[in-house]
Amino acid sequence: MKATVLVIDDDPVDLNALRLLMESWGMDVAAARSGADGLARLAEGGVDVAVSDVRMPGMSGEEVVKAAAAAAPGVPVVLITGQGDVPSAVNAMKMGAFDYVLKPPDAAEFRLVVEKAAEHARLRRENAFLRAQLAAGGLYAQRLIGRSPKMLEVFDLVERVARTDSTVLITGETGTGKELVAQTIHYRSRRRDGPLVALNCAALNPNLIESELFGHEKGAYTGAAAARRGRFEDADGGTLFLDEIAETETAFQAKLLRVLQEGELERLGGNRKIRVDVRLLASSNRDLQREVAAGRFREDLYYRLRVIPIHLPPLRERMEDLELLAAHFAALASARCGLANRTVSPAGLEWLGAHPWKGNVRELQNAIERAVVLSDKEELGPDDFARFERAAGTEEGGGTLPAFLDARTKEHLASVLARTGGRRQEAASALGIDRATLYRMMKKYGL
Repeated sequence: MKATVLVIDDDPVDLNALRLLMESWGMDVAAARSGADGLARLAEGGVDVAVSDVRMPGMSGEEVVKAAAAAAPGVPVVLITGQGDVPSAVNAMKMGAFDYVLKPPDAAEFRLVVEKAAEHARLRRENAFLRAQLAAGGLYAQRLIGRSPKMLEVFDLVERVARTDSTVLITGETGTGKELVAQTIHYRSRRRDGPLVALNCAALNPNLIESELFGHEKGAYTGAAAARRGRFEDADGGTLFLDEIAETETAFQAKLLRVLQEGELERLGGNRKIRVDVRLLASSNRDLQREVAAGRFREDLYYRLRVIPIHLPPLRERMEDLELLAAHFAALASARCGLANRTVSPAGLEWLGAHPWKGNVRELQNAIERAVVLSDKEELGPDDFARFERAAGTEEGGGTLPAFLDARTKEHLASVLARTGGRRQEAASALGIDRATLYRMMKKYGL
């Protein structure tokens, strides 16, 4: 992901040369002509790595390292030093500097050091975030996981938009992690110390959603015995996440649009304007453009929400992430259940890879947790997932006989292929069929 680097150097020629070099690497670069200016910029936040000259008037690089630890904890400082200043640089490393490079820096070596420092900073932020969530009992250490190209794009977008107050529309099928993206954006934003208020629009009666979001005054409707704040007021200074926004009615959508445009609301039954400072995140598992075309969603609200669109791919389009996800969910379930750490065997991964995962990542997590809880083995294989899926009744409870037989046939094929490590001749022999028949069946069942 793109890093923001602060360069501190009193020499304008060196400063400009370093800036141009790092910008050519695709980094955002801020510049400071003195240690004091650099520390002021660090205190503003948003810097991933600081690069400082060692010998400067007023405040040396060693002093920058020491002061940066207080001004911007967690931001690594890389020093650039002349041959004669190496002892000072080594001393600064003892005080907490991340690394140093010699003048004039070798471009390849320098880039490696800066990128390593940026990655170190990212991991520290992520670990701190997860520790805070665990301490608060939230998220159960869940986080965005993946290495597939599509998920790397999502990570990059999340990192960029988290620094802003822009409205974000998160789309994707059920179970892809839309709420987790919203949580990640909030906790990486400047509003992280403010409230994160979530509302599932699909779970509310259409007649109640206005009261829930905007609040009401006493006597606004039958049963309103006292005035009540709405979710917008609860989220003041923080983030409001509206999950499944497509489930709302167009009359409500018009009122929501007005609040977003004006930054103020009126409670039901009231006439007092209440200003709110809220960042809005919304999600939908529907194609909102189709909803607009069908007249079920307001076009003006659609474009107001879609300032920054983030689309989460279904699990079937990011199967490169299956191994990472499986390992994470197995470790997570083991810890939550107080068990020795369970792992998924290569054959188990083959079985999981053959499953359609219509419920996406959420379904995968449930399947792995079920196997962790019900199996006595520390390494989970195909039989653990298949047996306990049948025990959970996910495929036994209905459908035609051909559909049932197809499901069992696909499961058995996947299990044998996994057991033989994908060696098709061996699998065909174990199944008592020829290779041509095996190929046809694999094609039929999408294996």
